[in-house]
Amino acid sequence: MRKIEIDDEVFAYLQRRSEPLVDTPNDVLRRELLGDGKSSKSSGPERGLGALMFIIDAGLAAAGDQLVHHQPRLHRTHEATITADGWVELPDGRAFAQPSPALKAQTGSDINGWGQYTHVPTGEKLQKLRERARSTQG
Repeated sequence: MRKIEIDDEVFAYLQRRSEPLVDTPNDVLRRELLGDGKSSKSSGPERGLGALMFIIDAGLAAAGDQLVHHQPRLHRTHEATITADGWVELPDGRAFAQPSPALKAQTGSDINGWGQYTHVPTGEKLQKLRERARSTQG
């Protein structure tokens, strides 16, 4: 295996096209340059449903709804959008099947996205929406 150096802009590109904790930079390059489908990441409707899909199906959220997390001590606000297939999409285009990895990508630390993201239209935490969706299922 050979090693290469890449600049920050190229690395950011690779990150936007990778599935965290699954793809390596080599997986993304292989997929982008060689059309090799070895990685589990796929784009569009083939990528599978995200964790928020059952909340959408329950009518408690909708595609395009905004999520927000405030870090008052750091004076930071992180925003995301729910996609039509239940993923959490960040403003930079990266999408995550689960809210916690999405929020970790924004804050840089392990954090419970279910408990910390607020669903803007309802003002409720995702955790509360998840509980409500589960209670309507059965």
